[in-house]
Amino acid sequence: MINPSLDIQIKTLPNAPGVYQYFDEDDTIIYVGKAKNLKKRVASYFTKTHDNGKTRVLVKKIARMKHIVVETETDALLLENNLIKKHKPRYNVLLKDDKSYPWICIKKERFPRVFSTRRVFKDGSEYFGPYTSMKTVSTLLDLIKGLYQLRTCNYDLSQEKIEAGKYKVCLEYHLGNCKGACEGHETAEAYNENIIAIREILKGNFKDSLSQFKLQMKQFSKEMQFEEAQKIKEKIEVLENYQAKSTIVNPKISNVDVFSIVSDKSYGYVNFLQLSYGSIIRSHTLEIKKKLDETDEALLQLAITEIRQRFNSNSKEIYVPFKVNLGEDLKVTIPQLGDKKHILDLSVRNAKYYRMERFKQIKITDPDRHVKRIMAQMKADLRLKEEPVHIECFDNSNIQGTHPVAACVVFKNGKPSKKDYRHFNIKTVEGPDDFASMEEVVFRRYKRLLDEKQPLPQLIIIDGGKGQLSSALKSLDALNLRGKIAIIGIAKRLEELFYPNDPIPLYLDKKSETLKIIQQLRNEAHRFGIEHHRNKRSKSALNTELETIPGIGDKTIVELLKHFKSVKRVAHAKLDELEAIVGVSKAEKIYNYYHNT
Repeated sequence: MINPSLDIQIKTLPNAPGVYQYFDEDDTIIYVGKAKNLKKRVASYFTKTHDNGKTRVLVKKIARMKHIVVETETDALLLENNLIKKHKPRYNVLLKDDKSYPWICIKKERFPRVFSTRRVFKDGSEYFGPYTSMKTVSTLLDLIKGLYQLRTCNYDLSQEKIEAGKYKVCLEYHLGNCKGACEGHETAEAYNENIIAIREILKGNFKDSLSQFKLQMKQFSKEMQFEEAQKIKEKIEVLENYQAKSTIVNPKISNVDVFSIVSDKSYGYVNFLQLSYGSIIRSHTLEIKKKLDETDEALLQLAITEIRQRFNSNSKEIYVPFKVNLGEDLKVTIPQLGDKKHILDLSVRNAKYYRMERFKQIKITDPDRHVKRIMAQMKADLRLKEEPVHIECFDNSNIQGTHPVAACVVFKNGKPSKKDYRHFNIKTVEGPDDFASMEEVVFRRYKRLLDEKQPLPQLIIIDGGKGQLSSALKSLDALNLRGKIAIIGIAKRLEELFYPNDPIPLYLDKKSETLKIIQQLRNEAHRFGIEHHRNKRSKSALNTELETIPGIGDKTIVELLKHFKSVKRVAHAKLDELEAIVGVSKAEKIYNYYHNT
């Protein structure tokens, strides 16, 4: 029952946008949320029946609440993001990215230096970034150094000190690395023209610098200064080469942020591409841990706010895969075709690649989390009531009806449990009858597990279509296990998944991890069954001929094969060789059998 003081507070909440904070009995913030209408949103926690178990637990732990009213929904989104980052409440999504990123600084001074830094100071300097890779920063700084001669010393280059000859010898100038501003060889006006060009390059605009260099090259050529013209030409080539390496989208698409999301049961992955002057100048993917089964829309809203704050983006337009509410000042576009759709698809692809890379890393560093994610994904994909921690797969094997056998392979936590594999020789079925054989082995398998009080699987997979599935179901019915264990059939041709009493098969994405595990189970069952079938046929072929000799029993055959290693060698053995192994009487029978026929 709801706390009376909490009930009164909910009833008196305003119908206005804002942020609410839930506290537990220890007065710890356990959840922060935003709302377009505070009263309706908060009341919904206590009046609705929640499907998600974590949400039900959250509601039970709420002892008191606070709220903050803001002017717009955008303000609520920003405030929610800041409070989540500050307090890290237990039931809020976790933005898994706390590292410090590099920036490029244009220092506020008379002859500005340009350098990389990981610390931002409010000193009037300009900071470009942050960049997600130090390699990108180094490449840009190398580009700038190749185009413009900038000072690297940290001298105070005031006009008075330069005129007074404070810095008489500049080593960098004499090495040709700068133009000697400290010795008065370069004016502040000329230096700042280069800084203006550098500023545009850092914004992603190469057009102005290229135009300026081309004009200079033509002027030097006109004045017959070919060495200087060649130097400018080399700078143009450096700039064009760098620009060519950028992903050119469309020159008409400028100053746009692109966001996309891919998610699974536990995590969301939001990719961000920043476009400037038709090129992608930044790409970043943010990993978000879900806590209350949040929707993709909720995750994307939060991520967009966080990423735009982190990267100081002031773009007025964003491309997204679906509608999100981010305020009236921001134009939200949902591309449907053309270059805009192409760049959104590129963002989705980046998010998927990042997700796959994380899966590979987690599989190595945190196998338990990997297993939990796989199990949750399989439960969702196959519409199961519980996670399939224990799966068993059956396959029949026979060639032209001879030596029918079956195999059962077992996977636990998504991996083969080979000690639990089982072979079956078909006992009650005459001839090649896959349906009857499947019915027999499924019945025998689970009759034994029930008798021995062994744990049953959460999922049974039958290698075959509707016929084999129906046969397996007969056995489950006979054992009163229908509905207690999930069961599906997989048909090889189109990888169709069949469910009991459902004529329409399920098709999983060919790249789905769930389908890959099912295929691995099916292939392993097939391999295991074929192996048993071959062994049985081989043993039959070895023994049949010896068994037909009158007076020769199993023990004699074993002794012969131990010594001679094969039936062929037994057939070609001399009489005295046979006598040494099995005695005179049996030796004569074997020798006469092979030499008198």
